[in-house]
Amino acid sequence: MALGSITLDLYVYTGTVGDYTASDLKYTINKDVIVNQSNIVLEIGELTRDFLTVTFNDDYVSQTVWATAIVRYKDENQTPFTFNNPQTFNYLAFDGYGYFEEGINPELSTNSLISSNVVYHLEDTAGKIPIFAEGVGKVIIDSTTTQITDNGNTNQKIQYLTIPANSSTVKIYDTDDSTLLKTITVKNICEPKFTPYKVSYINRFGAIQDLWFFKKSTESMEVTDETFKRNIINAGTPTYSTYEAQTNRYNVNAKTNITLNTGFVAEAMNVTIEELFLSENAWIRMGSQTLPLLAKSKSMAYKTSVNDNLIDYTVDFEFAFNKINNIR
Repeated sequence: MALGSITLDLYVYTGTVGDYTASDLKYTINKDVIVNQSNIVLEIGELTRDFLTVTFNDDYVSQTVWATAIVRYKDENQTPFTFNNPQTFNYLAFDGYGYFEEGINPELSTNSLISSNVVYHLEDTAGKIPIFAEGVGKVIIDSTTTQITDNGNTNQKIQYLTIPANSSTVKIYDTDDSTLLKTITVKNICEPKFTPYKVSYINRFGAIQDLWFFKKSTESMEVTDETFKRNIINAGTPTYSTYEAQTNRYNVNAKTNITLNTGFVAEAMNVTIEELFLSENAWIRMGSQTLPLLAKSKSMAYKTSVNDNLIDYTVDFEFAFNKINNIR
């Protein structure tokens, strides 16, 4: 009995796995076997991502969804299979990505949800580090141990550990509480001259990660407008007033840009900068507000201690909104 076609129902929802309703059905896909092939391949990642929007207001909450695929099989005569039909597949979805070199459906980290083993925090300021709750048993920050629990809900899958101010080391252990999975060094920076800024972005694991820029920052503005010319002659006189504009502006608006510098960092921060450049969403904390950013810098030179001696990065950003509020 050869496979002829399938029907896939895709449910996307939050909560615990399998706890979906009819309203969570997002797509129904029918597909036939291609001639001379015996398998059917479907891509559900992008379909699931349509219903996973990560938002951030300095609140650090888990934002994942369950994707449940129910697949029904028919043979070449369109007769339903009688064995293992339908089948149910459950996936926990993150807004992350893999690299080409990792092949199809790469499994990303199942413990620490940051790539680098070094993070920089502002001195006397607490920070956050994301972990995957399913794969972590405990975390030791300096000498303080935190046990990790997971109740199966999507709002527990990504947990953001608070790193107390001026901590130095974070050790992440497997669910057996004895296997050390990752050690993260925390470097606390005192910056007496410049105003440090915290930029948060979605990293390759689909988690919020913070990156501090400690050194010089500059802001600029780019204005856009349109113009038209009008006739200012007074036909009855005929004269015109020299204080009336012949060329007039309209649709005036502007974009604000900010250029930030990290200060000197370790070579291990290359991957952090890379993921910032590849992120579709970023935010900056300015005073009591979290404002959206777009990375304007489109190229990155990977710096090394051998080639560059001291390593720092300058990144250009654009605030992701118009200067003049034209939301209608």
